[in-house]
Amino acid sequence: MRLLEKLGLAAAACLLWANSAAADTTVKWLHIEANPAQVKIWEEVARAYEASHPGVKVEMQFLENEAYKAKLPTILQSRDRPNIIYSWAGGVLKTQIEAGVLDDITDSVKGYSDSLTPAALAAFTSNGRVYGLPTALSQVGFLCNKELMAKAKVDPAGIKSWDDLLAAVKTLKAAGVTPIVVGGADKWPLHFYWTHLAVRIGGKAAFDAALRGENGGFAGETFLKSGELFKQLVDLQPFQNGFLGFKNPQAVGYFGDGKAAMTLAISTVYHLQRALAADKVGLSEDKICWFDFPVVAGGKGAPTDTLGGITGWLITKGSPKEAVDFLKYFISKDVQTRLAAGNFIIPVVQGADAGLNNSFMKLIAANLAKSNYHQNFYDQSLGPSVGRVVNDVTAEIAGGSMSPQDAAKAIEAAWKQGN
Repeated sequence: MRLLEKLGLAAAACLLWANSAAADTTVKWLHIEANPAQVKIWEEVARAYEASHPGVKVEMQFLENEAYKAKLPTILQSRDRPNIIYSWAGGVLKTQIEAGVLDDITDSVKGYSDSLTPAALAAFTSNGRVYGLPTALSQVGFLCNKELMAKAKVDPAGIKSWDDLLAAVKTLKAAGVTPIVVGGADKWPLHFYWTHLAVRIGGKAAFDAALRGENGGFAGETFLKSGELFKQLVDLQPFQNGFLGFKNPQAVGYFGDGKAAMTLAISTVYHLQRALAADKVGLSEDKICWFDFPVVAGGKGAPTDTLGGITGWLITKGSPKEAVDFLKYFISKDVQTRLAAGNFIIPVVQGADAGLNNSFMKLIAANLAKSNYHQNFYDQSLGPSVGRVVNDVTAEIAGGSMSPQDAAKAIEAAWKQGN
């Protein structure tokens, strides 16, 4: 009997050990966030989740923005792929859904998804199925240095039209101030100009018509004029010396160091410039200003139309259920309110905007609230192949190696090839 009892106890112990081992789950979370202050909060949220979910470990992994874009297709084919990945939605997400590398999380987020801003959730929904969760909204516009603008006697509040911007660039140059800093080596910061000009010139109707191949598609009048107006700016040589060799983080740091009057950037750069400045202090709130992208004379887009991101997180194929559970915990009202209070995000969880306590972030939130057309970044919206061409040709216009006509034709040819 004693032998049987011992065998029984041993079997029970083995079963207990097996159950314990089976309960141990690692959720691998791959992100691109370069601001250590924001990552610190994320880490605290991950540790709090682990504390309330024994047996679950959240492992954070980082890749720099450009490396992430380049390596992600290969990473997604790996057996050791992360469970949670960053996303800008749009055509890149559509390609990932079609490739079957993502989990359909519709059933897992039922009920919870009602707490999210509908337009933001829609960006991660395809054919009625949910493949990811949004985390933040952003707007592209001009951040400016008050002291440098004042030095040249340029009033940022007076820059309302494209001609106003061109005049401001000339005045800044005459005063010995570098007008604009841009991370030309990464290309996508340059595509903001061409894209936002298209938003101002043609509005949503022109973009939708181009997708359908109407009015000349992306080689049509709206997009040709976008390139021509962008070339007007380029011809003034508004950017810092060697701009095509600057990566975006370097350019953001350059702005934070007070070396250029303006940068056309995502609204999150308001905070990021401090982290990337040489002194890790950057421009304080009283030294930084903002103005919306200028309108174009005769343009069909509304002045309230916005360009920007709807960013979020996706769950990769075959991930443990804890990955979705952690994501819901992370994109909660409490966490989003905390991130909003730190001026890191314009939240997507309803009610979390109460955390916004900064005049700049409140301004961006108000702009997005009154926008009836929020255009996602073209290099994401049009898919990876076409997006790459958009970035390439806008960089070539900026470098003087391609005409606006050839740039528009190249984008249309890429769109036709893939659709």
